[in-house]
Amino acid sequence: MKKCMFVLASLLIIGAGTMFLQAGCSRNDSSHIGAKLAKFICPMHPAIVSDRPGDCSICGMKLVPVKDKEETARQGEAKPAANAAKFICPMHPEIISDKESDCPICGMKLVPVKKSEGAAGGKSGVSGLATVSIPDDARRRMGLTLGVVEKRDLARSIRTSARLVADETRLFRVTTKAEGWVDKLHVSVSGQTVKKGDPLLNLYSPQLVSAQQEYLSVVQAAGKLAAAGGGTPETSENAKTMMDSARQRLQLWDISDEQIARIEKTRQVEKMLTLYAPAGGVVIEKGVMAGQKIMPGDSLMVVADLSVVWGEADIYESDLPFVQVGMPMEITLPYWPDKIFSGKVSFISPSLDRETRSLRIRLDIPNQELLLKLEMYADARLNFPLGSRLVAPESAIMRTGERSYAFRDIGEGRLEPVEVKLGVHNAGYFEIRAGLKEGDRVVTAANFLVDSESSMRAALEAISK
Repeated sequence: MKKCMFVLASLLIIGAGTMFLQAGCSRNDSSHIGAKLAKFICPMHPAIVSDRPGDCSICGMKLVPVKDKEETARQGEAKPAANAAKFICPMHPEIISDKESDCPICGMKLVPVKKSEGAAGGKSGVSGLATVSIPDDARRRMGLTLGVVEKRDLARSIRTSARLVADETRLFRVTTKAEGWVDKLHVSVSGQTVKKGDPLLNLYSPQLVSAQQEYLSVVQAAGKLAAAGGGTPETSENAKTMMDSARQRLQLWDISDEQIARIEKTRQVEKMLTLYAPAGGVVIEKGVMAGQKIMPGDSLMVVADLSVVWGEADIYESDLPFVQVGMPMEITLPYWPDKIFSGKVSFISPSLDRETRSLRIRLDIPNQELLLKLEMYADARLNFPLGSRLVAPESAIMRTGERSYAFRDIGEGRLEPVEVKLGVHNAGYFEIRAGLKEGDRVVTAANFLVDSESSMRAALEAISK
């Protein structure tokens, strides 16, 4: 019984103490809320709030005073006049004040900006930019210059690299239709220069010897028949037919008419058949040696006529509309810049390379002096005239990736941002397809200063509405 009474008394004492503490806390909170103390806040870290001036514990910036809600509401009811003076930070245009002070971010002194309806010229056609008014003395200090939109003759210039290869239409492969053995080589090494008709090699072939003997037999029989009086017309006709047939058989073995005439004259069989160069050029392949047995169709040599060579070049897909078959081009060598080789485009590939997304074109390049060698790498330049087009200086165009614009001088010191549509770029000029007309004057220097002023004025006008 005594133990229960002790526990009950303890609980009553603890409850009374708790009520006393709660009452004390309530009185302190009400007195704290009722007191209208000035608050200070960090501009960069709004979570840092203090009752007295000081520095931010995170970034070290000076805390700025924050007005209470009632005062803010009263100020919000009174709208500023349309032409009231505004103060703005040059580095942070979003910091705007009605009174002269310092920027809470960087500490710079706010500069006055007065909204003048007539001077600025109102809205512009470029979102986020406004027409600005810059007097002549300010233009001289900024180094601002103007250029003129005019018509000029443009040409599309395409530069690429080209690999020099042999003209496939000027390659001649030396083969034989008879089986035999190489007896002697007149061209012993690849790279040797030959003329048309020069001997290349001597070939011994039993098949060719047999064909020559058959032809000589027919020739001798026809000669005896002619000596005996010619016989009947039918016999003479048969002898002539046999001679023509034997002669044609020799021609099918690639025996030349000169060789056949020599066989008829000497009445002797030539054991060695000589193969001659089908064209003048360079022997770029030699696949045979002396004493080697060859079969019909074997590639013995390849003669290349290098008086004209090909240049294989790659162009990008975007250049395809400007490249045409027959257009002129120039080839230069990196180590021989003063020597220019002229040619033309002879072929455009019908498909693009899957990996590089480039297009292969072929160039015909005269090489009469044989200065260009196979497998050389050269610089190729193609020029495509575009005619007279409206252009503006390259330095006048501001490009952001999504749009392009320029600042046009509209008189009385005013500069208006104008969005433009660009075409080709050539020799320091951009083609103007839309936005400007011939004779317009555009800013070509100090564009970024004008762009900053235009952006700041557009932001100010958007806030003051």
